[in-house]
Amino acid sequence: MSEQPKSAAAITPRKILVTSALPYANGPLHMGHLVEYIQTDIWSRFQKMRGHTCTYVCADDAHGTAISLHAEKLGITPEESVARINKERIADFGDFHVQFDNYHSTHCEENRELSSAIYLALKEKGHIASRKIVQAFDPEKQMFLADRYIKGTCPKCGAADQYGDNCEVCSATYSPTDLKDPYSTISGATPVEKESEHFFFKLTDFEEFLKGWTRSGTIKDETANKLAEWLDSGLQDWDISRDAPYFGFEIPGETGKFFYVWLDAPIGYMASFKHLCDRTEGLNFDEYWEKDSDCEVHHFIGKDIVNFHCLFWPAMLSGADYRTPTKVSVHGYLTINGEKMSKSRGTFITARTYLDHLNPEYLRYYYAAKLSSRVDDIDLNTDDFMQRVNSDLVGKVVNIASRNAGFIAKRFNKILSGTDCAPELTKAYMEASETIAQYYEDREFGKAMREIMALADKANAWIDEVKPWVVAKEEGKDQELHDICSTGINLFRLLMIYLKPVLPAMAEKAADFLQVESLNWEDSQSLLFNHGINKFKPLMTRVEPAKVDNMMEDARKLLESMADTTSKKEEKAEPAIEPLAEEIEFDTFAKTDLRIAKIVNAEHVEGAAKLLRLTLDIGEESTRNVFAGIKSAYAPEALIGKHTVMVANLKPRKMKFGMSEGMVLAAGPGGKDLWILEPHDGAQPGMRVM
Repeated sequence: MSEQPKSAAAITPRKILVTSALPYANGPLHMGHLVEYIQTDIWSRFQKMRGHTCTYVCADDAHGTAISLHAEKLGITPEESVARINKERIADFGDFHVQFDNYHSTHCEENRELSSAIYLALKEKGHIASRKIVQAFDPEKQMFLADRYIKGTCPKCGAADQYGDNCEVCSATYSPTDLKDPYSTISGATPVEKESEHFFFKLTDFEEFLKGWTRSGTIKDETANKLAEWLDSGLQDWDISRDAPYFGFEIPGETGKFFYVWLDAPIGYMASFKHLCDRTEGLNFDEYWEKDSDCEVHHFIGKDIVNFHCLFWPAMLSGADYRTPTKVSVHGYLTINGEKMSKSRGTFITARTYLDHLNPEYLRYYYAAKLSSRVDDIDLNTDDFMQRVNSDLVGKVVNIASRNAGFIAKRFNKILSGTDCAPELTKAYMEASETIAQYYEDREFGKAMREIMALADKANAWIDEVKPWVVAKEEGKDQELHDICSTGINLFRLLMIYLKPVLPAMAEKAADFLQVESLNWEDSQSLLFNHGINKFKPLMTRVEPAKVDNMMEDARKLLESMADTTSKKEEKAEPAIEPLAEEIEFDTFAKTDLRIAKIVNAEHVEGAAKLLRLTLDIGEESTRNVFAGIKSAYAPEALIGKHTVMVANLKPRKMKFGMSEGMVLAAGPGGKDLWILEPHDGAQPGMRVM
């Protein structure tokens, strides 16, 4: 039996719909993906523990040219390919204890109907425009080519094998039609220009709405500040159509025209939820998505797709008279041992490779300990991973139960006593409930884990002080021993309640050991008295270094077996060393102002295959925004904090992604072999390079 719950603040029931970004259905889940799904699952499980109606849905993002090309390589249809990946995804997510209420696919009838309805609503209100554009066309494959499927010689510097929108050598941006000697990376054929009618969502109609919405508290200020760069430079209408052949939904009333994958992908959230509502009594689709809904909709996404979720998506919803999201929570990227996830470096680890070697709850806890509400990148350091899991979960939490359970079983017939012999400590545990709950609510999981482990430290310190192993040897101390060990078991139970959103499988084992049906959040305000428990079995074992090493080795071997064979066209030559440019006078060169700059921020540029946006500190509280064609060689997070050299007096240049206010210096033949200049030894922002 248990003590009656203590009085606690009443919790107003909420109806919450939660989503994670839809993983693209062209390959296996990897460790980077899992940051988001584990983060969302923890938050969703916490809400359910608090007694709220919380529904977590997701789906495979199943449309687009990349999907059909992937299927073609395998010799199967796109439908067969996405079905195969869907089956693998569901297995991987399940083994990581990611508990969706529904996992669906964007290639479904619900999504077809909703996408068509939203498009027609936008069209009726005048938010859809059409105009003719000229695109590159592959005459062999009989298909229009996106920029990333065209390569050729840069029209500016002459570098070979550059993509259709941007040169990775000189950072020039251009139209694919400007490339010299262009070729299709799909067939190798020379593209031709062909005119086609395209349909555009008039994002410009929603500029004022979006300026208010992005500052409404729905997203964090740091994300809103990034979006302000788009809003301040003026929005552009968004091309939402693609020509046949294209794997997707045909646009209503049009022939051979299909919705661009990013049009129907976010609608996939609604489609997955509708698929669940249609077969679940009491769950009403309209109640959650109507314009003035009192329900909540929470999206969890990565920082690379913020513009789609915080500009295009809310504008589409508003224009079609649906509600907009309550919150959009944005996380950063994952690095492994301080480096970006890389196939060439063997740090690209699939979800299944991890599961073949290690307990999934190790990773759930480690990610939780690192996650916050900020858009920070997190690093999976394998040494820190082993130390933290072994120290916190095995050495602190499980240790409390193992130090006390044996005495309860051997000396007291597996029955807990009716006395709490550490009332101040148990009071502190119970009072921590709302602090920890607020951390979970605010997505400050790292703070929650630190609070929980601080409580575990107090329990272990108390056990060291009262020494049940010593009391057990003393005559006439049976009741004292019984009370000490029973109190220890109760403290363990409270810790497992707080850890349950992160460690659901371990919590289930703990509930079985404690002989309770479940561990709910409200149970943190009660203790088990005169209550029978089961024999203790190890709830978690230590991380073994050999298993981590074996995982990393298997990841390397898998990548070798998965290595893509490049086409003869792509293997044709190393990038040529360019001839020296025309000589200039020293006085001309002397006008070039080269300065040391510190890279204070770096990020991907949406829509650009090769560009990174750098924010450079050049001293005297002055910063510059520079676009650099170095994405092929650097992950943004790897650049932050580095010093480099920039041309500080280069005239600002208007690019389609914004204004570039200088140029950073880099050298190399291109691709991964490209290096920014990195001064060291006392370099300070603003120093002149002589």
